[in-house]
Amino acid sequence: MAGEKRDEIRAGMTVGIVLKKDQRSGELTWGEVKDILTKSPVHTRGIKVRLTDGRIGRVKVLGGPEQEGS
Repeated sequence: MAGEKRDEIRAGMTVGIVLKKDQRSGELTWGEVKDILTKSPVHTRGIKVRLTDGRIGRVKVLGGPEQEGS
């Protein structure tokens, strides 16, 4: 799964995240990374980030919505 390694994620990149409220369904929310919140280099459930619009979630897909099936 993409999004488990902190060094793969940079501020400004587009990612698909799962918000806390969407953990059961796995629904992705797309946005641009503002801050990386997870301090450890690897996290099995995905690195936690804050998007530019303020929403917080764990990264599941790197890149835009077209990368979702990859």
